[in-house]
Amino acid sequence: MAKVSVKPLADRVLVEPAAAETKTAGGIIIPDTAKEKPMKGKVVAVGTGKKDEPITVKVGDNVLYGKYAGTEITVEGKELLIMRESDIYAII
Repeated sequence: MAKVSVKPLADRVLVEPAAAETKTAGGIIIPDTAKEKPMKGKVVAVGTGKKDEPITVKVGDNVLYGKYAGTEITVEGKELLIMRESDIYAII
């Protein structure tokens, strides 16, 4: 994703969720109503961090986050999540 016009504040991070799986490993097609929210995505913008807690993720990192982490927002027609860096579990 190209540069976004939203700049997160402090320890907040803007993440573009990965697409939900549409097929199982066995080839069964999953209907929209049964798809689970993805719990991984790509960081598209980061805040400046707090005075004594610098941000450890950077733009372009692929991350894992909690199932109910973040707030969904729409920026330039894209569905994104804004969350605290502490809601991110790992960089993958």
